[in-house]
Amino acid sequence: MAVYTEVGFEEADRLVQALALGPLTELRGIRSGVENTNYYATTVRGQWVLTLFERLSPALLPYYLRLMQHLARHGIPVPAPQADASGEILHTLAGKPAAVVTRLPGSHRLAPDADHCSQVGEMLARMHRAGADFALQQPHLRGYAWWLEVAPQVLPHLDAAQAALLRSELEFQRHLFESASGQALPRGHIHADLFRDNVMFDETAGEDRLCGFFDFYFAGVDVLLFDLAVCLNDWCTDLDSGRLDEPRAQAFVAAYEALRPLDGNERRALPAMMRAAALRFWLSRLRDWHLPRSAALLQPKDPLHFERILRARIDAPWHCAA
Repeated sequence: MAVYTEVGFEEADRLVQALALGPLTELRGIRSGVENTNYYATTVRGQWVLTLFERLSPALLPYYLRLMQHLARHGIPVPAPQADASGEILHTLAGKPAAVVTRLPGSHRLAPDADHCSQVGEMLARMHRAGADFALQQPHLRGYAWWLEVAPQVLPHLDAAQAALLRSELEFQRHLFESASGQALPRGHIHADLFRDNVMFDETAGEDRLCGFFDFYFAGVDVLLFDLAVCLNDWCTDLDSGRLDEPRAQAFVAAYEALRPLDGNERRALPAMMRAAALRFWLSRLRDWHLPRSAALLQPKDPLHFERILRARIDAPWHCAA
């Protein structure tokens, strides 16, 4: 979500007016993230997020946008893509595929407690259930095949201990991926990137309540358990040490299971899947750190954070209580 493509006020105004959102009054670049160009766009009708897709091809984008549209229609609080008069939700701006979605209210909870984690777990289960009848299919593009593609690119930049860790973890995950139990894990539409900064909470009613999931541009069809693992590694982890906060983790899983109970195979696979999720984000941060792209507001994130988490998950695997 750094700014790779500069968008002029007038061209953005033409797009939002074509979507019947009213004249543009303010356009401001969003600094966080690394994949797409994002702007906050304010019009006389409200606040929106304008996204220009830098890597994803137009052929892939309908899946993400239609998934968000589907979830919104099923009561999941996600950004709703805005359509033009013909019903099209994928647009073009500055020569790039683009979308305009509703801007969610609220703010992030960057120091979550057990209640925040419980709410995220419950909403994630609702999202997985709501996605069960979504007809479009698209693989999770940052899954196992992507790990195998990126690892050789970053290995030359690692020290001996890091390289040994990466090679051994890839081999561990290969065994899981190719095993009968790994192949039998329930699959569906996953968010795949549900970090603290992709969820909104609002306390205006006097109670801190979850009011939205956003940034679905890593979504795809994969093992549902991977979504839980991503959340546990972020929402339920001490950021300084990488250690899992077990009360928060148990609250998250209990709330999720109240709506979609895990089967025995999923319970057994959860520690390995938490390692998989740590590996995925370690790889992406290594690539962004060592092989960066230029961007007006790009700030690559430190890959050592997920190396720490991966080592912690190997040293202290966590099994959720029944």
